[in-house]
Amino acid sequence: MMNILVTGGAGFIGSNFLNLFVPCYPKYNFINFDKLTYAANLLSLKNIESLPNYKFEQGDIADYEKVIEIFGRYNPDMVIHFAAESHVDRSILGPAEFIQTNIIGTFNLLEACRKFWKNLPKTKQKKLFHHVSTDEVFGSLALDKTDYFTENTPYAPHSPYSASKASSDHLVRVYFHTYDIPIKITNCSNNYGPYQFPEKLIPLMILNALEEKPLPIFMAKGKMYEIGYM
Repeated sequence: MMNILVTGGAGFIGSNFLNLFVPCYPKYNFINFDKLTYAANLLSLKNIESLPNYKFEQGDIADYEKVIEIFGRYNPDMVIHFAAESHVDRSILGPAEFIQTNIIGTFNLLEACRKFWKNLPKTKQKKLFHHVSTDEVFGSLALDKTDYFTENTPYAPHSPYSASKASSDHLVRVYFHTYDIPIKITNCSNNYGPYQFPEKLIPLMILNALEEKPLPIFMAKGKMYEIGYM
């Protein structure tokens, strides 16, 4: 059976991934490795918590010894790396946590992959490190610009959050080019849906509107403007 290590699986995107994939792939073991920060919620995984191919391990990806312990216990064939500090406002108020989780944490996972995957025979089951990033590494589009971001857009992060994610993207690419770690990087735009923490844009707007509170709108150069309830 393939062992799939999912970091940040108790968060918004990770929990939706696990709720979809764990029941659909009973022959794969899914290990949810999550620190359980303010934005994580194990209740989001209640429907799958008793399934035999799902396990939860609490721990911090910034803790290298814990990461090595998890790799040693489960010997994952694939890592799907959702775990990240991801709120721009929080990164401006306190960037240190973003550096630790998004850069050091990603580095620790890559080092564990290098340690456990380096001597595998070519015929061995394929390994993969899937890094979930963000389009914010590309910066901002001008208001009059009609183009879109592509994989070839130069990186231009504008916040500690996006800078930390850009750094982690570069690390992931380096481990492919230098150490032959098989990788994928996805730079997705804003996600929304069930189990999203209410500080994010869409749930925040909905909750504020329902309570007839101002709706915060972020404009260029980080200045915040507010419009009243309509």
